[in-house]
Amino acid sequence: MQPSTLSTILLAAVLATAPLRAADLVAVEQAYPGISFSLPVAITPFPGRTDAFFVVEKGDPDPAGKGSFLGGKIQLVEGLKSGQPTKRAVFQLQVKEGKFEAGGECGLLGLAVHPNVEKNGQVFVYYSLKINGKLHQRVSRFLVSKEKPFKIDADSEQPLLTQADPASNHNGGDLHFGPDGYLYFSCGDGGAGGDAFNTAGFINKGFHAAVYRIDVDKRPGNLAPNPHASVPVDAKGEAFYAVPADNPFVKATTHRGQPLDPKSVRTETWATGLRNAWRFSFDPKTGACFTGDVGQNLYEEIDILTAGGDYGWSEIEGNHVYNKKDASAKQAPAKLAPASAYVAPIYEYDRKVGSSVTGGVFCRSERIPAIRDAYVFGDYASGRLLAIKEQDGKWTGEVIAKDMTIAGFGHDPVNGDVLFVTLSGQLKRLAPKK
Repeated sequence: MQPSTLSTILLAAVLATAPLRAADLVAVEQAYPGISFSLPVAITPFPGRTDAFFVVEKGDPDPAGKGSFLGGKIQLVEGLKSGQPTKRAVFQLQVKEGKFEAGGECGLLGLAVHPNVEKNGQVFVYYSLKINGKLHQRVSRFLVSKEKPFKIDADSEQPLLTQADPASNHNGGDLHFGPDGYLYFSCGDGGAGGDAFNTAGFINKGFHAAVYRIDVDKRPGNLAPNPHASVPVDAKGEAFYAVPADNPFVKATTHRGQPLDPKSVRTETWATGLRNAWRFSFDPKTGACFTGDVGQNLYEEIDILTAGGDYGWSEIEGNHVYNKKDASAKQAPAKLAPASAYVAPIYEYDRKVGSSVTGGVFCRSERIPAIRDAYVFGDYASGRLLAIKEQDGKWTGEVIAKDMTIAGFGHDPVNGDVLFVTLSGQLKRLAPKK
């Protein structure tokens, strides 16, 4: 039976006034057609410039084969305002101690450029290497070459810390300068599964399962780090960084109810209890720090990180109690975690949506009103891109697009568009759907 003219008009009116979902308004497109990368994992801003940014490549497969990798590269994408952007390799890691490692989740994983780089020429990277056959994760400082055009001197390395790593996954590897000018970096729980190395509940077992905050400028009044095998020192016995005096665990004598020797505490710790904070970022508008924390078997989560926050791993996965004996909840549903001292995530999703979160960035661009003021992130395994917004203290979200192997997010400095890279070598942007 044919619908009446009146019912057709009413249906059309309803459809016309129904709010469009963000997915109906957001498109994924090549950011700069013709430019691609080798295993890109991060997008890093260039302080003081609005026509350029960096892309971190985790490692070039060695043409000689045998599963080895050449040192990771940093590419400078510039000329954005010209309409004809280009990329140029400005750094290739050359490991002088041990051997670079880029298999699996290892590699050159992060870059942070000092806010005052034009004067002090300092950049910082996070990478994986093997020393005497044993895996380590390292944070190092490099200097910009005095030659023109811009280039990072591969021979200028000064390691800040080199942490032995018992497994090749869960390496963290992100690093950023915060609004306070301090350097923040993330380390995973040591890898394997289920907190196998029992690091997540501790702040005195080295650099694991946390986001750390250090002072690379050694400002007056800040502190020397506690001695540790991971922290190299100079001829005077001094570390190459300081610990901000207001770091939350500087005076800690207990953690999770257990007594601590204050001399053993990693006072660099800023936020703890994180399984693998894969990509965190500071919202340029509010300064708040957001991260994706990769789940075990059931839930992925988004957290707002705060000084001294404990996010509960491995007692909590997302909003749920983590049961090592029943990690996949095959015997019983995962129980909701009771209110506790642990900081709850602002958002979680289960395996119907994805299984490996990639933390994102806030969208402040005017070009897509549907996701303006939303935190946009992805899932590496399912390829889903999501946007979440806060209203009346509650965060809700929706899937807005899809693309595979999403590894890192950033911004187009020209217009604020959300950019992301995929391990397939692509640099994409979120754009208004035409």
